[in-house]
Amino acid sequence: MSEAVMPLSYYVEITLSDDKLQAFLQFKNSEEGLSVSLAELEEVLSSYKISHGIDREILSRIASDPKSFFRGKTLIAQGTPPLHGKDGFIRMTYELTDDAKKPVELESGKVDFREITSINNVRKGQLLAERIPPTQGIQGRAVTGESLTAKDGKEVRMKVGKNVVTDPEQKALYAAIDGMICKTDRGKINVFPIFEVNGDVDYNIGNIDFVGSVVIRGNVLSGFKIKASGDIRITGSVDGADLEAEGSIEISAGILGHNKGVIRAGNRVKSSFIQDATVIADEVLVTLSIMHSNVRAAKSVVCKGTKGLIVGGTIQAGEQVTARTIGNSMSTATVIEVGVLPELRNELGQLRSQLRAVNENLDKTGKALVLLDQMAAAGQLAPDKMAMRIKLNHTKKQITEEQSQMRERILEIEKSLEDSDNATVEVVSTIYGGAKIVIGRYTKFIKDSVSHVKFQLANGDIAMFPIA
Repeated sequence: MSEAVMPLSYYVEITLSDDKLQAFLQFKNSEEGLSVSLAELEEVLSSYKISHGIDREILSRIASDPKSFFRGKTLIAQGTPPLHGKDGFIRMTYELTDDAKKPVELESGKVDFREITSINNVRKGQLLAERIPPTQGIQGRAVTGESLTAKDGKEVRMKVGKNVVTDPEQKALYAAIDGMICKTDRGKINVFPIFEVNGDVDYNIGNIDFVGSVVIRGNVLSGFKIKASGDIRITGSVDGADLEAEGSIEISAGILGHNKGVIRAGNRVKSSFIQDATVIADEVLVTLSIMHSNVRAAKSVVCKGTKGLIVGGTIQAGEQVTARTIGNSMSTATVIEVGVLPELRNELGQLRSQLRAVNENLDKTGKALVLLDQMAAAGQLAPDKMAMRIKLNHTKKQITEEQSQMRERILEIEKSLEDSDNATVEVVSTIYGGAKIVIGRYTKFIKDSVSHVKFQLANGDIAMFPIA
């Protein structure tokens, strides 16, 4: 091989990746018989301040046979990436699940339906959770020798709820009373005593407002109310009653709302059927049917048991609605809305209605002010009219500010309507004509019945995809 006529920098170029974790060598010029030495290559690297992670073996190969490296980039140095620390977390000593209720088997072999294993009973002083600290990050090193900063893991705080205590360092959480451990919707860890009713909730019991979990071994009759800071479990039915729980609500028989009962849960509502009722929760699970009801779920509504029918009313879910059948052969109007939190969609409707009223008031105020301004220009403005003029100007300013705030909020909600790409409506069996699908800001009216389909946004509209 002949010696290079030009300096090696004329033939070789060194480039770095954006994160400075990789260095590449590339021949920008070449000639037959070019000869380079390992020392010369190291000198070029030094001129580019490459000092860490150099692959000496590949440099030796380039020096011995540069021609085979004329094409393409060759990785000649690899830095050490920073290792970010892991975030701290809370490790629970109990697994909090929503498993179906199971009766406890006694030593005699009999089954006691008054005790269920899904309730996580704890004793005073028992360890409930431990706070695991974050780990520190380990700095990396660029190929140029510079230190690359690593992030330390984030601390996590104990979310202390009711009837629990921590140690002085807040490293562990203990039960302050005997009761049931439960997580409420904001992630707080609580221990709730359980209030049990071995029968119906009627005039003998009255309304229940309890800071704990409630178990009703019977029915809840029309007009009564149950409010719980934990969960509500009902072995019978709910007939025109109001239920409110920060945790979950489970109703073994079903819900007959008579268009006056409202069921509201911070987590999940599970029931065999819902009829003529309003249900609001994070998730709603129904095995048989949802008929002529208003159901609002922040996440999902699932109704796909043996019957799995949704007919009549409005079903709203932030993410997904799944049913075996939607609507019926009579084309009963059934509305399914997904892709945005129900509260936001309903707020949007109210804001639009309020904005129309505000615009009308602003128009009337403006017309009145024009008339008063004309009278003032003609010198015909009496003292009482002058006072009215001042008052109307103040009113106009207030209405304009209110109008601006409403428009901003409407735009904010409309923007969230656009983020509905992952929202779906899944029909396991059949959806009938008369149903209406709303995903984000888009609407699709179903004219003819179709089977085994999924509705989802695609190319700026609601598309229908077959499912197995």
